[in-house]
Amino acid sequence: MEPLDRHIVTVLAQDGRISFADLGRRVGLSTSAVHQRVKRLEERGIITGYRAVVDYASVGLPLTALMSVTPFDPADDDDIPERLAHIEEIVACWSVAGDENYVLLIRVPRPQDLEELLGRIRQEGSCSTNTTIVLSTPWEDRLGSLPVETPATPS
Repeated sequence: MEPLDRHIVTVLAQDGRISFADLGRRVGLSTSAVHQRVKRLEERGIITGYRAVVDYASVGLPLTALMSVTPFDPADDDDIPERLAHIEEIVACWSVAGDENYVLLIRVPRPQDLEELLGRIRQEGSCSTNTTIVLSTPWEDRLGSLPVETPATPS
C-alpha cells in the first residue's frame, strides 16, 4: 500500500464519518480523487466497513470481560466458534496461540449475567474457561502503525 493510501486509512480509522472534502484536505487531494481512492481501498478489501462506536455502559452493557476457552477434549473437532456463535453476549472471538484456543470478548449488564453465561459457554462449548473482568478501558480500537512496504528484491 502506498503512503497516500496509508494516510487515508489512518485518517478514516480515526474518523470514519469524515466527509470526502475534509478527508481530501487532510491528505492533500481533491474531493473526487480521495473518493476514488477510498472506493478502490474498499474494493481491494483494505477498508471493510464503517461502524458506530458505542458507549456500552449507556446502552445497558457496562460489564466487559475477556474469556479464554479451551476444549475439554483436545482430540475433539475444533468447532467452538460455531457452537458459540449464536450467543449474542459474545461480541468477538479470536483464535489465539498459547494454552487457550480462543479468547472471547463478552458484554453483559450484571455480574450475575456473566456467571450464567459462563455456565452456558462451558456447557455448549464443551470447554473450560478463564475469565478476566475489564475494570476500565483507557483506549481501544487504535489502528497502530501501518507497515511501510519494501520493494521485493530481484531473485
